[in-house]
Amino acid sequence: MGLNLAQKIIKNHLVSGEMVAGKEISIRIDQTLTQDSTGTMAYLQFEAMGIPWVKTKKSVAYIDHNTLQAGFENADDHKYIQTVTSKHGIYFSRPGNGICHQVQLERFGVPGMTLLGSDSHTPTGGGIGMLAIGAGGLDVAVAMGGGPYFLMMPKVLKVNLKGKLKPWVSAKDIILEVLRILTVKGGVGKVIEYAGEGISTLTVPERATITNMGAELGATTSVFPSDEITKAFLKAQGREEDWVELKPDPDASYDEEIEIDLDNLDPLAAKPHSPDNVAKIKEIGKIKVDQVAIGSCTNSSFMDMMKVAKVLKGKTVKPEVSLVIAPGSKQVLTMLAENGALADMVAAGARILESACGPCIGMGQAPASNAVSLRTFNRNFEGRSGTASAKVYLVSPEVAAASAVTGVLTDPRELGETPSIEMPAQFVVNDNMVVPPAAEGEEVEVVRGPNIKPFPINVELPEKVTGKALIKLGDNITTDHIMPSNAKLLPFRSNVPYLAEFCLTPCDPEFPKRAKENGGGFIVGGSNYGQGSSREHAALAPLQLGIKGVIVKSFARIHMANLINSGIIPMTFVNEADYDEIENGDTLELENAQAQIKGDSELVIKNVTKNKEFKVSVALSDRQVEMILAGGLLNYTRKQNS
Repeated sequence: MGLNLAQKIIKNHLVSGEMVAGKEISIRIDQTLTQDSTGTMAYLQFEAMGIPWVKTKKSVAYIDHNTLQAGFENADDHKYIQTVTSKHGIYFSRPGNGICHQVQLERFGVPGMTLLGSDSHTPTGGGIGMLAIGAGGLDVAVAMGGGPYFLMMPKVLKVNLKGKLKPWVSAKDIILEVLRILTVKGGVGKVIEYAGEGISTLTVPERATITNMGAELGATTSVFPSDEITKAFLKAQGREEDWVELKPDPDASYDEEIEIDLDNLDPLAAKPHSPDNVAKIKEIGKIKVDQVAIGSCTNSSFMDMMKVAKVLKGKTVKPEVSLVIAPGSKQVLTMLAENGALADMVAAGARILESACGPCIGMGQAPASNAVSLRTFNRNFEGRSGTASAKVYLVSPEVAAASAVTGVLTDPRELGETPSIEMPAQFVVNDNMVVPPAAEGEEVEVVRGPNIKPFPINVELPEKVTGKALIKLGDNITTDHIMPSNAKLLPFRSNVPYLAEFCLTPCDPEFPKRAKENGGGFIVGGSNYGQGSSREHAALAPLQLGIKGVIVKSFARIHMANLINSGIIPMTFVNEADYDEIENGDTLELENAQAQIKGDSELVIKNVTKNKEFKVSVALSDRQVEMILAGGLLNYTRKQNS
């Protein structure tokens, strides 16, 4: 039996383990990326390892999240990242150069290579045939130091694309359809591999939109073959020498398969407040729109921006609508400026934002109270926009632009003939905002601002783990719930003690106070706990508050890995009915903790308050068991090195 594409790349990078689904493997990492909201912590952790020079083929640090400099904090973090990366062999993408995933795709991504990024949308790189995975900052720091990346061997789900998209239907509609079918939990433990005749009709930017939002499925990553379309894109970027052909074997097997007929797709939207709450635009109806935001790492490519400009040309945005547009990179912005498309956007009444994440990460452009906001982004979790009462819909650039000029949610097919846009034969290439590192061995002073605080480090697992159930949560708790990410808090990503004061406050404003008063304890939750961002702050802030373990029905992949990295025990109910028996304030106890963790995948927890016992499962590899015993990955690494 032949290998599928995901298996081929994994096999070529396999360091340890067997390629059996559900078994732990480790792979060699070729490239890494960080962004500034997670990067400061990642580089503090890299420094703690004492490794003088990065060991990957290429590592890049981007400034694209915390670009609003309302105080000294963000600028200080940027200076720290620029100096620490220069010292250790990492390229630095300056603020204004663009969103990490867009720039990585344009300038650095290489088919067949592995990419590990401290951002959950790193799988964007799958659009050019990379095995690109999002992870916590500590995992990325280890990879930069030459260590392999450990993960459970994923299943591979084939999405067979038939036919061709109709006019005004886009790649965004393809991934929304996948989300409708599979849900936000449907990709957990899987790589989504795209195949079929339909892929030959999709450009690299369209493929990247699809792989980008694979993160919302909970998938390990998503990947397209590297073919002649990939070659043409890289040639247009002046990087034809990076191209290699990559495709599955003719007799490749897959664990699961679904089929989507592109001919039958209509323009879609994800309704509030989940990316899988998908419906057809025409079924939702002509609801009044207050804000339209176009951009993000999902839909900010040159091709996306040209579609928007064509729709807006000669028209005027409705007075009741605020339209903001953020081109994804300096390259995109330059080309729009040179060909006149930027002028068409501005003339129509659009507000042009800098080439950065901006509203997608909650950095500005919060909608008005109770507003309807259409966004070409990847997440519409409640409150993520910065306005708790806002209703955010995820749509394609075509739907967004059409709705901005009509003032209501609009099926773009009502506009008539679709504009014709060709992929450029040559992109404008100017990497003058990418700063190479200093020469190896050169003295560089690392500059640290006063807001940069030491990150918390756990201690070895004690014999008895006891504490109260400090909070009981429902299903689909996101990392935005656990560690809010808004314009007021993002500048403090390098200050975990301060951030911890806001941990889980969207669910319960009293949680941090209660956690400190009780000396820590346990978090209890439902299914898919920790979905969303890769931010390890959603584990570091609970660690700062003394959280010893998290007991839920199921975990999102990256968050579970981050908990283990922090030495916090991730547990799932063996019998989900036991969830109903636990109440806030119950005292929970794990006796003989070390022996139980070493001995079996099932542990016995005693609810001292109720005088009852229940079983939980810990899905840990032998290596992860040792990490929990040591109190996290850093302690484990130090122990191994000593």
